[in-house]
Amino acid sequence: MAKDLRETEETNKLTQENPEFEEEEEDDDDDIKEAWTEEENEDDDENGEELEFLCLFCDSKYGSSDALFEHCRLTHYFDFNGIKTELGLDFYGCFKLINFVRSQVADNKCWSCGVRCQSKQELQSHLHQSLNTKDVKLLIDDDKFLSPFMQEDSLLYSFGGDAVEGVDEDDDITSFDKEEFVKEFGNVCIDDDDSAKEIELNIEASTKNGNKAVVTVSNGHLSMASSSKTVTDNGMDNGESVRSCDSNSKGKHSRVYVADIAEKDIKKVNESYFESYSSFGIHREMINDKIRTDSYRQALLKNPSLLNGAVVMDVGCGTGILSLFAAQAGASRVIAIEASKKMATVATQIAKDNGLWRSETDAESNNSCTGVIEVVQSMVEDLDKCIQIQPHSVDVLVSEWMGYCLLYESMLSSVLFARDRWLKPGGAILPDTATIFVAGFGKGGTSLPFWENVYGFNMSSIGKEVVENASKFPVVDIVSHHDLVTNAAVVQSFDLATMKPDEVDFTASAELEPKWDSLASNPNNATSCYGIVLWFDTGFSSRFCKETPTNLSTSPYTPKTHWSQTILTFQEPIAVASSKFTGEGSAPIGTDACPALKLLLRISIARGTEHRCIDISLETAGIGPNGKKRSWPGQMFNLS
Repeated sequence: MAKDLRETEETNKLTQENPEFEEEEEDDDDDIKEAWTEEENEDDDENGEELEFLCLFCDSKYGSSDALFEHCRLTHYFDFNGIKTELGLDFYGCFKLINFVRSQVADNKCWSCGVRCQSKQELQSHLHQSLNTKDVKLLIDDDKFLSPFMQEDSLLYSFGGDAVEGVDEDDDITSFDKEEFVKEFGNVCIDDDDSAKEIELNIEASTKNGNKAVVTVSNGHLSMASSSKTVTDNGMDNGESVRSCDSNSKGKHSRVYVADIAEKDIKKVNESYFESYSSFGIHREMINDKIRTDSYRQALLKNPSLLNGAVVMDVGCGTGILSLFAAQAGASRVIAIEASKKMATVATQIAKDNGLWRSETDAESNNSCTGVIEVVQSMVEDLDKCIQIQPHSVDVLVSEWMGYCLLYESMLSSVLFARDRWLKPGGAILPDTATIFVAGFGKGGTSLPFWENVYGFNMSSIGKEVVENASKFPVVDIVSHHDLVTNAAVVQSFDLATMKPDEVDFTASAELEPKWDSLASNPNNATSCYGIVLWFDTGFSSRFCKETPTNLSTSPYTPKTHWSQTILTFQEPIAVASSKFTGEGSAPIGTDACPALKLLLRISIARGTEHRCIDISLETAGIGPNGKKRSWPGQMFNLS
C-alpha cells in the first residue's frame, strides 16, 4: 500500500500541473518536464486551460502549488516552504497556515505583523518579510483555521505536492491515525462524475461548557453539534478509490487522496454496521418487540386512504416486514431498500414465499407481476445507481430508523435524504414526528440496591464504584417509572416531514422539578437524584394517518421495548426537594441540607467522532431554596 501511495502522489503531482497527463502517458520526458514549468502553466492559461491554484495575496492563478509558492516568495515576501521547515509544521499546521493567511488578506491585514491596511492595494505595498516567524505559530494555533476559509481551495490539498507530513514513505497509509484526522481536519471536497459532493469535517474546539468537537458521517451526512453543514458519503464499493470518480478532473487527485483515509474508515464502519444486521437474532428481537411492530402494523394496515394504490419506499427494510404490511394494505408498488447483501437476499426470498415479489425485469417489460415488492440491495444514497426511480414519485416513505436515545446509528439522515429525493410534495413519512424526553432518576435506577444486600452481605463498595464508572459512560437499560424522582420534560421534538438534515444535531434546555410522590416517602422531604434518563416517542399522526393515528413510546411509563432507555449518571447525586423545603443558606446547593428545588439541564446530542455513534454533552445546574444557583462540571458521553 505504501508503494501505491507513492505512485498515487507522483501521479497526483503530475496531473495537477499537467491536466492532460493521463491522456498523454506516451509523451516523452521532455514533455513531462515542460508540464512542471510556470511558463507551461501560463501557456495553458492563454489556451483557455483551467488553473487550479489561486495566489494567497493577489488574483494570480497557477497550475501548480510549487509555482504559486515561488510567486508568493518573490512577489509577496511569503516563503511558505521556509516557514514550514522553520516551524516544523505538519500537514495540519500547513493547512492552518494557508487558511490563516487567506483570512488575514481578506481583512486587508498583514499576515506577519497584523497591521490593517485601508485597501487591498495598500496591503500589497505593505507586505514584508516576517519579523518573527515563531510568532506565526502562535497565531495559527487555533482550530478554526482547520475549516477552509475559501471553499474549493485546491491549495489546501496540494501544498508543495508533498506527501502528508508525518507519513513516512515506507509506512502503510493505514498508520495515519483516523481519530486524529477526524479531530483536526477541515473541509475535504470529493468530486464525482455526477456532482460535487462535500465531506465537511467541521471541527470545533472543546468549549468551556464541556461540549466536545464531534464529527461524523451518516449514510448521507456528516456534521457536528453546532454545525449546519452536511456531508455526503459516496458509498463506493470496497477497493474503489475516490479518485476513480473523475479520471479527467484537473488538480483534484491530490486533494482527494487525503479523503480516502476517512472514506475507508467510513466504509469499514458501514460494512460492520450492515453486517451486524445480517444476524437473524437482531431481527427476531425487533419483530418480537410488540410495541414497535404493532405500531407500524397499525399505521400501515388501518389507514386505507393512505396506503391503497400508493407507491411506498421502505428505507432499511431488513426482513421486509414493513414492506409486507404495506403490500398487504394495498400499495401498488413497494420499493424495499436494504444495504445488507444478506438481508436483501432474505427479504427477496420472503417476498417470493408470500407471493408478493415484483421482478424489476418483469415490470420494465410490462409482464404481469404477481406482487408489488421490489427489494434493492443498496445504501439509499446510492439508489440511483441501482434502480431508476423518478424524483418525487413516492407517495409514502416508511422506515424504522430509530436507535438508542432515538438518534444512535444516525440512520435518520438517510431517511431525510430519501424524503428530499423521492417523496412527493405533501407525501407521507411514517413516522412523521419524534420527541426526546428526559427525567431524573433516584437510587432505584442504579445498581446500588443490589450491591447493598448480596445474600445478606454488604457489597455497597462495588455499587459505589459502578455508579462512579457510570458517570463516564451512557447505559442502555430499563428504568422503572417508580424510580423517577422528577417530572418528565421535552428535550427536543422533530417534525420529520419538514425538518432539515442539520437539525439532527442540536442543543436544548430542560427544567426538572421533583415529583411529589418521590418526596412523600422521605421524612426529610428531600431525595437524591442520581442522573437523568432519556427516552423517545415517535408518532404516526393524523396528518397522514387520518383513520387511525398511533404512537410508539419507549417511556418508563409504558411497556418496555428493545430500545430500553438511555441513562446518564451524574458525577455525584444531587439532593432535590419541594419548594416548601427551607434549606440552610450556607450549605452547598444539592446537598441534603440545601436541596435543589429545580434542576436546569443543557443537553447537546450530535453525531459523534466515530461513524454512526452519537455524543451527548450534559450540563447541570440546581436552584436552591434561597434562589441561588449552583452549576456542576459538564459531562460528555459517547453512545457507541
